[in-house]
Amino acid sequence: MNKVLISVVGPTAIGKTKLAILLAEYFQTEIISADSRQFFKEMSIGTAVPSDEELAAVPHHFIQNKSIMEFYSVGDFEKEALQKLKELFQKKAVVVMVGGSGLYVNAVTKGLDEFPKIAEGIRTDLNKELETLGLEHLQTKLKALDPEYYSKVAIENPHRIIRALEVCISSGKPYSSFLKSSSKQRDFKVLSIGINAERSVIYERINARVDVMMEEGLLNEVTRLEPYRALNALQTVGYKELFQYLDENWDLEFAISEIKKNTRRFAKRQLTWFKKTEGIKWVPHDYDKDTIFELAKTELTRLQHV
Repeated sequence: MNKVLISVVGPTAIGKTKLAILLAEYFQTEIISADSRQFFKEMSIGTAVPSDEELAAVPHHFIQNKSIMEFYSVGDFEKEALQKLKELFQKKAVVVMVGGSGLYVNAVTKGLDEFPKIAEGIRTDLNKELETLGLEHLQTKLKALDPEYYSKVAIENPHRIIRALEVCISSGKPYSSFLKSSSKQRDFKVLSIGINAERSVIYERINARVDVMMEEGLLNEVTRLEPYRALNALQTVGYKELFQYLDENWDLEFAISEIKKNTRRFAKRQLTWFKKTEGIKWVPHDYDKDTIFELAKTELTRLQHV
């Protein structure tokens, strides 16, 4: 139990990749990505995949390792990530994990929750409602049935909304009531480091990142993926707004403004999720790296002797 996973979390565009690489270089170890949008090799610009230089700095795992054509669940990720950690911990005392997808982070650090069996036909009905009535209809439905989970789920992700609704409808209980407070036993300790900033700073960073994505060719990436727009992986911020532009429903300037707005909303929900997670050591986005290294060393020593 002297193995430690350093989990770097925080809202989008806050600088998690940079800190993860600094920590991995300092501890001479490797990085596991828990960013569910960065798994897919067809999506690079809109998911802010680390640059070639960043990927070359230290070994990364679970970056663009799947295709959007594959079904890949959080359960699949939990199984594969734990296997990879088992391999890495055979040669490393410390491994770094980075990502803002709270559900995927928790799958590794705490384990997935157990839910009731879903009554036959509910998911089919919900998918039909999504197709005919739209995502906003399902969002409203979830807000009524489980306001607690609604407040922290990635509200623009139809897969997450439908998953929560089918549990609510099948069980007659809120989805959040099945989210356990106890964790599964892991054979490693976890040090969680969260990066945060004033909301205005986060929003400025998000707006700047979207502008850079557009300059780097996000529109071309989305245009290339348009034939596959019905796939779950593409039901995400940065892609669905530009599909509206390609459909000539919105002009480009408005589509870009919607990407920024929806990304800001996503960041707010990420912070809501992580702020409810106990034990995270929060650091400012303009941290001094030596201070971070001292914090990490102190906490690692504590965890390894608990």
